[in-house]
Amino acid sequence: MNLQPVILCGGSGTRLWPLSREQYPKQLLALAGDDTLLQATARRVDKSLAAAGRKVLAPIVVANEDYRFITAEQLRQTGVVPAAIVLEPVGRNTAPALTLGALVALQAGDDPVLVVMPADHIISGVEAFRAAVAHGASHAETGKVVMFGIRPTHPETGYGYIRAGKALPGQDGNREISAFTEKPDSTTAKRYIASGEHLWNSGIFMMRASVWLKQLEAQRPEMVQACRAAIEARTPDRDFLRIGKDAFTGCPADSIDYAVMEKLPAGLGVVIPLEAGWSDVGAWDALWQLGEKDADSNVSRGDVMTVATRDTLAISQSRLVVLVGIESAVVVETPDAVLVASRDNMQQVKEVVARLKREKRPEADAHRKVHRPWGYYDSIDSGNRFQVKRIVVNPGAALSLQMHHHRAEHWVVVRGTARVTRAEETFLVSENESTYIPIGTRHRLENPGKVPLEMIEVQSGAYLGEDDIVRFEDAYGRH
Repeated sequence: MNLQPVILCGGSGTRLWPLSREQYPKQLLALAGDDTLLQATARRVDKSLAAAGRKVLAPIVVANEDYRFITAEQLRQTGVVPAAIVLEPVGRNTAPALTLGALVALQAGDDPVLVVMPADHIISGVEAFRAAVAHGASHAETGKVVMFGIRPTHPETGYGYIRAGKALPGQDGNREISAFTEKPDSTTAKRYIASGEHLWNSGIFMMRASVWLKQLEAQRPEMVQACRAAIEARTPDRDFLRIGKDAFTGCPADSIDYAVMEKLPAGLGVVIPLEAGWSDVGAWDALWQLGEKDADSNVSRGDVMTVATRDTLAISQSRLVVLVGIESAVVVETPDAVLVASRDNMQQVKEVVARLKREKRPEADAHRKVHRPWGYYDSIDSGNRFQVKRIVVNPGAALSLQMHHHRAEHWVVVRGTARVTRAEETFLVSENESTYIPIGTRHRLENPGKVPLEMIEVQSGAYLGEDDIVRFEDAYGRH
């Protein structure tokens, strides 16, 4: 029986603002070590996993279309080659995402055991995780639905709770699932903790692909139908698998937990305790809990100085941050926003993001530094009728052949060599040289060299929005 990892890359992580943003969510961030959460997940389930002698297939990754290029690049950096990167044109929560993964898995002609994991969790005990997967595989290949449970430390209302039932023979701690409750209220959560019979749902599941589809078909047949139609309308796009947009847009949205897990037939579910240093990194306080603390129980990253400060998380990305006389707080600095909050109010960060969206503030959606398939740009400064960007183009990469209706651009090369197409002419621009792109002129920027091309772009005009781009040719399939 083959094991098929399915990595779910949805979610925006709004409670980790300002590091996590809608266009660069938390799974793409390095929050615990050098790897991003996505990269750590991919390494955890690569082909070396080989649980109990079973073959582990290359992972199927289900990701939002908007951050497909950075997802592919981060996977490339790990050396893990996915079986497919399935692109969701719109977010429809975890149940449709898993259904897409199951349908793609079945196309190989086998009925593998799916190992379903969110891309934005931290698991520090990799060997314990692998042992738990081996136990789970022995149950899942017989047709069971396996959940991995976390021993609760407090009455959390943001998790699902699994009530452990009858003990199963052969493996210590593995039990039948007696009941599943998704996100209870505070009073119920306290009762669950006091009972000693409940575990948190980690969001990691194992089951055969056919078992998932059968259970979802029984509860939400319209969801399965929409996902099948979307897969049938799929088209390959470079490293990605694009599903049918119209079919998937009409798919109902629901989570794995609400759609199926709460309604599992008696005796079908198995819960396995996961003692592997798990965290879903749902809020900033989780990073303080996980981080390496100094003598005053502070966790610091970046250029941070603390004086008479205790029990505080401080992160600096671009400048010196000094904390004096602070206690039990979170301070997160980025180039365009700073968060200062009490650790007791972490759930309210979500309200901040909602307000930013209502006020149409760009800080809700994107960082100052924006990644593109060819590299990135950093918006250094802006004002009335001008904007300054630092642009970095990867070796061998090229921007689209494009034109702007409302702005002109001045380019100054500070490192490397640029190949510039401007109207009908093509020429090279070297370090300390510049060129000018008039309004309405077709142009393209390329890096023909072997080192990153770095340049400063000064835009001027009546409108400087990113939607003032008319693309004529693009190597990355963007319209």
